[in-house]
Formats: sequence, structure tokens, C-alpha cells
Amino acid sequence: DWGVMHLVNHGIPDELIERVKKAGETFFGLAVEEKEKYANDLESGKIQGYGSKLANNASGQLEWEDYFFHLAFPEDKRDLSFWPKKPADYIEVTSEYAKRLRGLATKILEALSIGLGLEGWRLEKEVGGMEELLLQLKINYYPICPQPELALGVEAHTDVSSLTFLLHNMVPGLQLFYEGQWVTAKCVPDSILMHIGDTIEILSNGKYKSILHRGLVNKEKVRISWAVFC
Repeated sequence: DWGVMHLVNHGIPDELIERVKKAGETFFGLAVEEKEKYANDLESGKIQGYGSKLANNASGQLEWEDYFFHLAFPEDKRDLSFWPKKPADYIEVTSEYAKRLRGLATKILEALSIGLGLEGWRLEKEVGGMEELLLQLKINYYPICPQPELALGVEAHTDVSSLTFLLHNMVPGLQLFYEGQWVTAKCVPDSILMHIGDTIEILSNGKYKSILHRGLVNKEKVRISWAVFC
């Protein structure tokens, strides 16, 4: 009905998730010169790396975020030269998290397949299986914003992925457009938020929904989210 849910009892250790969050927070706490060693270059097609968005969107609001984007899985397709060397455990913990998330994606796709009356392996096969399904990580860093009513972290969109898994630092800000109004998602401790993406909505002929959502900024707290697009 919503196309988004909190996954609890997901089997990924809380300690690993905390280390992933700590590594991401530490990276964004580095000096600008250090972060810019990993700067992307969208014009030349180099989309992996560190970037900033500070631009007016279609509705005239300012998008206000820094981000870090790279391919996280499968291991043989990733390029570690884009991954931060600081903090020292970033590569280790992010690799382990991506590997475990890939196993979780299999479980979710199996459940969704059965919900469509199909064999459990079917949806995973349709989105590329173990060989071709890519996991892309985007860490979104939303600085404190003095006038949050004039800005958005990320403007309203649906995800083109098959599934999206989301961690955040427990600062509310994710909003979902449901029955004509914006609803702020609750913060559920030790959960992973999961979105159905456009790909699964299309493959299920609309039985599963890819919901319109956006990210708000906060005038008191930094908000960080870790989105993995499958």
C-alpha cells in the first residue's frame, strides 16, 4: 500500500550498522580539502565520489546537501580508488555491510515474488541475479539549515531502483506523499527503511508501489542518511 516499510529483525548486526554510520559521519567531518580528493566530475561522466548540491529545484526551493556516491557490490565491479581512505575502517565496514545487504535483498525479493504468486527466485532473476544486480551507496549529508522552509535536502522523487535500503542518524526528515499529503516517517531504532523502487512497481504491474518521497533539512541538527540502491 505504501511501498515503504521499516525492516526489523533483519539479521544485520546492530554493531556493524553503527560502525557504517560512524565511518560515514567521520568522513563528512574531515576538512574540505581532504573530502575534495574524492570529488566527482559529473560533466565528464565521473559520477562516483564526493559532491555537493546547492541549486534551485523546479519549485524554486534550494537543494541543500553534500553526498558521497559509489558502487558497493558486487566486489569484482567496484573501484576502491573512489572509496575514502579515511577513516581507516571505511572500506572494511562498508564492504561487509554491502555483502550482508545483498543477502537481505534476496530474502526481500523472494517474499515479494511469492506475494505475486510467482516462484521465489523469479523477481531476483528479472533484476539481474547475483551477477548483474548492482548495489550503489549514496551517503547524504544535510548540514544545519538556518531557514529550512526555503530549502529541501532532496526534492520529491521516486527511486528508479528495484529496492532501496536506507539507514539514517535518527534525525527525522524523510517524508512520503500518501493520499494527497506529506507524511513524516517515524524513526524506528535498529531498523532499516526499505523502499520499493520503480523497477519493482513496473515488474509487478503496479501491485507494489514506488512512493514519491523527499528529504527535509533541519535548523538544529545535521541529518545524514545512507541509501543503498539495488
